[in-house]
Amino acid sequence: MSDSYSLMIHGGSGCLEDLKYEAGEDEFRHSIHVILEKGRQRLARGDRALDVVEYCVTLLENDPLYNAGRGSVLNAKGQVEMDAALMNGADLRAGAVACISQVKNPIALARHVLAHGQNVLLMGEGALEFAKLCELELCHEDYFITQARIEQLKAAKAAGRITLDHERISPSEKLGTVGAVARDRHGDLAAATSTGGLVNNHWGRVGDTPIIGAGVFADNESCAVSATGYGEEFLRTVLAKTIAMFVQWRGMDVETAAKAGIEYLVNRVQGEGGVIVIDGAGHCASAQSTTGLICGWIEHGSEAHCTLG
Repeated sequence: MSDSYSLMIHGGSGCLEDLKYEAGEDEFRHSIHVILEKGRQRLARGDRALDVVEYCVTLLENDPLYNAGRGSVLNAKGQVEMDAALMNGADLRAGAVACISQVKNPIALARHVLAHGQNVLLMGEGALEFAKLCELELCHEDYFITQARIEQLKAAKAAGRITLDHERISPSEKLGTVGAVARDRHGDLAAATSTGGLVNNHWGRVGDTPIIGAGVFADNESCAVSATGYGEEFLRTVLAKTIAMFVQWRGMDVETAAKAGIEYLVNRVQGEGGVIVIDGAGHCASAQSTTGLICGWIEHGSEAHCTLG
């Protein structure tokens, strides 16, 4: 077992100059650092990457700052619909859930789907029934619906727009979703992503987050990727898998691959968003087509870093 481990987490990308619906930049930085250090403790003691990315995303889901779990945005009906997925790089096992409600931690349900093994993706009522069978914690809708999200929905409806988390009702935007990628001391990779979707989106809409290869991907032979942005654009470009292919088949280093993936996203579909990536050697990289990305990382067990730019 190696002494080296790496961890990255993200809390969304876009225009971050005006955190209108959040407490402010300092609170985001504090949250990112706390979660990174908790993830570090687990990786340092030898925990598996899959367990750590699930753990970190659970913490992000529990923080109402982020568009996932408790902080999920509201659809056009004023309801919460959540998606989540995770993938194990050692054997390509994956689990995902889409359009779910009531489940406190969607990423935990996705992990149960992975562990069960018969399916990769469950959605809607079927996913909720599975959550009950797994005895996962369920919450009343009041747990998820915050006043800030109600105000966001009102603003989006007034503007006649479908918008993203923390978005100004203008061309400047911040894109929701949370995620984590890790390389553990055993040399294995894993990735996890979770989201509450789009503000004022049509109910039943599914973005890239629960789709393996679009919003999340992990393979020990290439890299682990978690994405954030307009899901439809990531779906059309299968962006997470595209970045992994750049690493595995074109021999790109992880920084070059992340930037190349975002260039492809922009050139082909004018996509907006960002990615975090860790390769098999534990090198960390991020890239985005937006002006900001809420991102934190620990590379090879070193000091924790956080950026909102």
